[in-house]
Amino acid sequence: MLCHRIPYPPHKGDKIRSFHLVRHLAERGWRIHLGMLADDPGDLIHREALRPYCASLAVQRMPWWRRLRSPLGAIRGTSFSVECFRDGSLQDYVDTVLASRPIEAALAVSAPMAEYLRATPGPLPPRMLLDLVDVDSEKWRAYAGRTAWPLNRVYALEARLLGRYERLVSEMFQITLLVTEAESSLFRRIGGAKDKVRTLSNGVDLEYFVPPDPAARVRGRTVFCGAMDYRPNIDAMVWFATAVLPRLRRRLPETTLTIVGANPTPPVRALAALPGVRVTGGVGDVRPYVAEAALSVAPMRLARGVQNKVLEAMAMGKAVLATPQAFEGIEAVAGQDLAVAPDDPEAFAAAALKLLLSPEAAASMGACARRRVEQGYSWSARLAPLENMLG
Repeated sequence: MLCHRIPYPPHKGDKIRSFHLVRHLAERGWRIHLGMLADDPGDLIHREALRPYCASLAVQRMPWWRRLRSPLGAIRGTSFSVECFRDGSLQDYVDTVLASRPIEAALAVSAPMAEYLRATPGPLPPRMLLDLVDVDSEKWRAYAGRTAWPLNRVYALEARLLGRYERLVSEMFQITLLVTEAESSLFRRIGGAKDKVRTLSNGVDLEYFVPPDPAARVRGRTVFCGAMDYRPNIDAMVWFATAVLPRLRRRLPETTLTIVGANPTPPVRALAALPGVRVTGGVGDVRPYVAEAALSVAPMRLARGVQNKVLEAMAMGKAVLATPQAFEGIEAVAGQDLAVAPDDPEAFAAAALKLLLSPEAAASMGACARRRVEQGYSWSARLAPLENMLG
């Protein structure tokens, strides 16, 4: 199994999914050889937490300057992302594992990790799965549409390069996984190996994320949890704090926004100067912040795939207000299990006020949300099809 980020601690999107893939397979008797990269040096201390699940593991530090060679993707026919995540030492680990023992299956998480199997002298396992999770090339296309020159040209080029690469490598795998039916349909439509595409959705840890004491709730408090160096999250918070929150505070002056997440960028840190906004930075446990909230917001405008932050808030019995982009891929009833409003400031503010001004309605929605995730969002249920796919 190959991951572009060390899947521990499971506190952000790709790490959450990858960790539960590792744990699910280990608990079912698979001997896992795990190769991974670490773009944050602080993550290196977490390798030992993964060792109980693995027969062997290797993690390589990905220094910041590695990004400088990304343009080689345009020359090599790969992509900027693929070259950024290329590492000679990790390639050596992959080659050694494949050459020294019989490996029954390979699981590459993200398109750049497929390159390690594409580049190895072999032998390749008889069963190979590629977990794209989302169609990342379309994410870069969306970035290009919301970015000024000259970066928009760079993002548009990466969208073309990565899209071509995703289609190319999907041909060498027996199955290509996407996290939602919408992403699966999109990948088939843009030319991915149509008969090989499957959907494998995300779950939520129902024993970790549990409804808190209702007394913890603070009137008017909204919360957002997510990695705050990730562009869709940055965009969501800048938009909500500057365009939506002032409208809420005019009607409900005690309304506040707590932004919880590691590595806040300067635009995010600057939001703390706005009335009612708190930026926590990285925290060891997001649950106390969600517990205090009267409303969890997911005002994503550049979202792809399943938003774990939405599932986690629903599991904690919180009313959630999401844009259609953040709602995509969530199997729930809009208006009952969570609220959905367009990314229009007036419409989003009106939907938020409706829940903030009616604690009873918010509590009822939160109870429905918890029941919804209990009915089908356990990780064991979501990942059950994986073993048949691996043969």
